[in-house]
Amino acid sequence: MALTFNGLIIGLSAFLIIGIFHPIVIKTEYYFGKRVWPIFLVFGLVCILASLLVTINLLSTILGILGFSSLWSIHEIIEQEQRVLKGWFPANPNKKK
Repeated sequence: MALTFNGLIIGLSAFLIIGIFHPIVIKTEYYFGKRVWPIFLVFGLVCILASLLVTINLLSTILGILGFSSLWSIHEIIEQEQRVLKGWFPANPNKKK
């Protein structure tokens, strides 16, 4: 019986990608606000396009997860602004409004 690690690698990758995007969203909103959401859009679309072109299944899957996590971060960065307004996260006193 041969073991395949693809599922384990994909699951771990998804866990790490989501975990990494969480502080990225918080720090991005803190320093730049939600106006940088197009960066997340472009990065997400590039990753999704790359996932369609890459022939290695494992890499294609990880690129897809990375792309859709980036797109989801657009929603989260807008929500993060609301969390800051509610006082759940600190506001940057030096950020231009």
